Amino acid sequence: MPVVVNVININNEKVGEIALSDALFGGEVKTHLMHEVVVAQQAAKRQGTHAVKNRSAVSGGGSKPWRQKGTGRARAGTSRSPLWRKGGVIFGPQPRSYEKKVNKKVRKLALVSALTDKARSQGIVVFDSFALEAPKTKLAHGVMQKCSLNRKVLFVVGDYDAPQVLALRNLPYVKIIRPEGLNVYDVVNSNALVFEQSVASLIEKRGE
Repeated sequence: MPVVVNVININNEKVGEIALSDALFGGEVKTHLMHEVVVAQQAAKRQGTHAVKNRSAVSGGGSKPWRQKGTGRARAGTSRSPLWRKGGVIFGPQPRSYEKKVNKKVRKLALVSALTDKARSQGIVVFDSFALEAPKTKLAHGVMQKCSLNRKVLFVVGDYDAPQVLALRNLPYVKIIRPEGLNVYDVVNSNALVFEQSVASLIEKRGE
């Protein structure tokens, strides 16, 4: 059974309804899969470039500091021992990848779960057309305020060169994304998923 959502205009007036794909917006909400994918997405953002020098990487220490016996001091073979000041670091961090493997099927089910949860919580707003008099941030902000979209809005657009993108991109509470870039973290992290009626078919292709 399709998920029916109201279609509004930029004056926040209902002008119709749209049936969204049940395969993408009417699935089962599996929070454990959503959590797995979000953790993987956040881990993949880590650069993993942190590094320290171990005893083989620090400079110096080629010769024995003093003879083995007769000085009264502890035995030492190198001045770059981890026990010494300016010596190498034991088991310090090294460059690594934090990426976690997530199966394609799991990613798809997690996205369906996120979109379904957003639909059930009435967090989806569909415009018939987000056409403004001019591509100005002030006009876009006025429309968003009128529609009570003032916190963490994920706006899906068909083209980054669209006029509404010029008007929306400077709003700090709006994140613009294309349908093919739709992901679990951005959906979960937003209070509202917004798109034009013409973009709905592009989003539904993600469920194919």
